[in-house]
Amino acid sequence: MKQSRMPNHLQSFIVKMEKEGLPQVVIDTFAYYYKKVVAGETGLVFDKDIRPLNADEIESADNIGQYADAGKKVLKNAVMIILNGGLGTSMGLTKPKSIIRVKNGKSFLEIILKQAQIHNVTLSLMNSFSTHQDTLSALSRINPSSLPIIFIQDKFPKILRDGLGPATWPQNPDLEWNPPGHGDVYTALYTSGTLQYLLDRKIIYAFIANSDNLGATMDASLLGYFSENRFPFMMEVAERTPADLKGGHIARHKSGNLILREAAQCPEDELDAFRDISRYRYFNTNNIWINLPVLKEVIEEYGIIRLPMILNAKTLDPRDESSPKVYHVETAMGAALSLFENTPAVKVPRTRFFPVKNCNDLLEVRSDRFIFSEDQTLILNPNMKSDLIRINLDPGYYGTRDLFNERFLVDGIPSLIDCEFLTIKGDVFFEKNITIKGRVAITNTGKSPAIIKAGTVIDSDLIL
Repeated sequence: MKQSRMPNHLQSFIVKMEKEGLPQVVIDTFAYYYKKVVAGETGLVFDKDIRPLNADEIESADNIGQYADAGKKVLKNAVMIILNGGLGTSMGLTKPKSIIRVKNGKSFLEIILKQAQIHNVTLSLMNSFSTHQDTLSALSRINPSSLPIIFIQDKFPKILRDGLGPATWPQNPDLEWNPPGHGDVYTALYTSGTLQYLLDRKIIYAFIANSDNLGATMDASLLGYFSENRFPFMMEVAERTPADLKGGHIARHKSGNLILREAAQCPEDELDAFRDISRYRYFNTNNIWINLPVLKEVIEEYGIIRLPMILNAKTLDPRDESSPKVYHVETAMGAALSLFENTPAVKVPRTRFFPVKNCNDLLEVRSDRFIFSEDQTLILNPNMKSDLIRINLDPGYYGTRDLFNERFLVDGIPSLIDCEFLTIKGDVFFEKNITIKGRVAITNTGKSPAIIKAGTVIDSDLIL
């Protein structure tokens, strides 16, 4: 499709966004990306324009422990911003992922509130228009001693792939809009007034992370390293494993700056290189540090934050494949790496990256492979034999949170500290005090549910 010959519906989009009451900065930002779409730009990043990073271009968190005291001194000037815009759709939910029970009967949100309290650091949540009300209700039930600062992610209108006009869906007008990706955190901070609110309270340093990653807490050494070196921006990265093929990797752009390339920005014929973990060794953990006064200067100088565009092809109703085909214009917050000079990437241990994206992850985190440290940071159990495990649960029986909970009761999560690989096929229920060791495949070949009895130890393949 030669999009550059398509009619330009920008004015229609502007009118639609004005009627929605969106701030001018948001409208200008969308207009910036829409002009790229009409011009036929795809947001793709080609191998010819980047090169892999060498180990000596990455600082290691192992080498910055001496900055911990400096970090502790500026904790009063720091904020932990948690991205709380995601619904648990990958686990069959329509509610915020942050309010589901994840560990020891506590939700992500409860644990994050406790982490902020223990670290004595200001907490802020960026909700989306889909998660805001449910999050407020959850906070009312939890009733924490100190409420987080809350602001709401902006939204962009969906673009019809046929003709590039505004998408309309009268039966559910909310579906005409999409969250613009977590790269919107910078604009939303500004337009909501939260950025100025923080600056007025002498909050200078922001640590930003996802709500489903309980390993990402405020770290004094990283904060001290960031503040003492007066970096405008810093990204935490980790070494890629075969499990990280989909995550965005960092590279050096031919301009000289570091760049983040997400999977959606990789040309299809270069995906093999994208997935080559020996070539592109470091992936973005989505743990970001940013200097807030610098952020304000950039927004006010340029009017908008010009992050690389991600153009996602979707259907208007994500649950209806026959609904009109649309584009979502999105950005990634880590892509701000390319906007600033002197921006480091710091290699952190995997202990700072434990996102729960699906029920396979939920089983691992709920199991004894993870424990909480004194500051409520989720850490690996030191008694484990292997740091890595591969879990493959049958999606037909464990693909949603409700199905998962039916088969793994609260006291029915098996011990996995000695397990390296687990596959479950078919319908299997687990009673309490079950231990799984080594590499195990459990298969129910029957039509009726199978039950693993309490106290069972499984150390080889099991066919039921």
